[in-house]
Amino acid sequence: MDIKKLAQSLHPYERRVLPELADHPYLADLATASGLKEVEAMRALQWLENKKAVTISTEPRELVVLDKNGQEYLKKGLPERRFLVALKDKELPLSKIAEKTGLAHEEVNISLGLLRQKSAIILLKDKELKVKITDHGKHLFNTEFLEEKFLKKQFPVETSQLTPEDKHSLEQLKRRKQIIAIETQRIKKAKLTDLGKKLVSLGVRDENIVDTITPQLLRANEWKNKTIRRYDVTINVPQVAGGKKQPYLSFLDHVRQKFIALGFTECAGPIVEQEFWNMDALYMPQFHSARDIHDAYFVSQPPYTKIDPKLIKKVKEAHEHGAAGSTGWKYHFNEQRTQRNILRSHDTAVSPRMLASPNLQIPGKYFQITRCFRHDVIDATHLPDFDQVGGFVIQEGLTLRHLFSLLRMFAKEFAGIEEVRLVPGYFPFTEPSVELYAKHPTLGWIELAGAGIFRPEMVKPLVGKDISVIAWGVGISRLAMFALNMNDVRQLFSHDLAFLRNARVI
Repeated sequence: MDIKKLAQSLHPYERRVLPELADHPYLADLATASGLKEVEAMRALQWLENKKAVTISTEPRELVVLDKNGQEYLKKGLPERRFLVALKDKELPLSKIAEKTGLAHEEVNISLGLLRQKSAIILLKDKELKVKITDHGKHLFNTEFLEEKFLKKQFPVETSQLTPEDKHSLEQLKRRKQIIAIETQRIKKAKLTDLGKKLVSLGVRDENIVDTITPQLLRANEWKNKTIRRYDVTINVPQVAGGKKQPYLSFLDHVRQKFIALGFTECAGPIVEQEFWNMDALYMPQFHSARDIHDAYFVSQPPYTKIDPKLIKKVKEAHEHGAAGSTGWKYHFNEQRTQRNILRSHDTAVSPRMLASPNLQIPGKYFQITRCFRHDVIDATHLPDFDQVGGFVIQEGLTLRHLFSLLRMFAKEFAGIEEVRLVPGYFPFTEPSVELYAKHPTLGWIELAGAGIFRPEMVKPLVGKDISVIAWGVGISRLAMFALNMNDVRQLFSHDLAFLRNARVI
């Protein structure tokens, strides 16, 4: 850019800062000299650095600040001064000094040593040890200690600006407890470049430069005698972190809207569930080891919740004697255990509630997004509390091919996944069963979903007839990892503001 055009593009802050930089390189001094706040002066320096007009560096600066006791002594006086004042009228027993001055035992001992060094007091031995002020000590009543002068300074004080007397006082006070402290700060310093010097030589404080065109300026035709400031649209500006939904929450809403757009109806169930809906209604026998993989959390209060006895009777009959032509599991179904309260361990617990509902539509398509809980080891792909999206389609004549097509569509629509595998699986409530795997660019092949055709022994007691139902349960947290380009499921719940501000939102 032409240097004259560059000068015309300077912000008012830049025009006020540039002429002062040669004599006031430090930020605090520059702000005072230019009449700006420090944050305004710093902003001007950053803009000028982007224009290659200045260079900014950081230098360490050692500062002396008053500590806790120093602030107290500034108000009440140093302990040695209060000790000396107590002896003004008469000598006192050493044991009475603390009582009269309000000093701590440690402060009395320090004051005693310091005043003896100054020849301000002497110790007398009588029945008990006494302290007496000397003539020199009386003279000190009208003389200010070097340490007292030092405490009256305007803190913080830069160590490089201390006089020899100040340095002596500093060394004396440093030996004492919490009177002063030394802090190191990093201060900003700026220097004009050759380009910056040329800008200064142009007289950048031109009052005829106008930053804003106002109606008054136009009506009075004053703009004709002014120079309109040029604007640089390529300059760096502070990033604005606008409000937005949490990325994972936004993804869940995206999935919900997709299902609704595909004609699915959303259904829901409680987080505190009963074994009946979580396992028994799914035709999982109460003795079966398949229940162990759920690692369910049991609720202590209340331990049980009542369920419709008629519904329990139908499911119990299927478990004990079978349904839809099967012989059942041939065991005694425990009606009390089925009402045991647990935390929902998988999304499929919601499906039997819908199948048993009077609102069930046949044919029908249903989905649920649920919070589930299992005792698990936390790592990049596992959490003890997680989300699943599941559902089912109920209609006469559905086959496994319908389910395969549905799973591939989910992987592509919800996470943009093209490379998937469908492999045989096992679930107590579906037959046949299938597992959906997808290839993550970093973590490799990850299991995304379990699916299958609900067993007739599960469907008939709930629906009242044997009908085809294809069902699935997808680890939506893992789908989100694909969609949001994450390598660790724990990032979905991150509190890191930098991550949340920059994370992609679906």
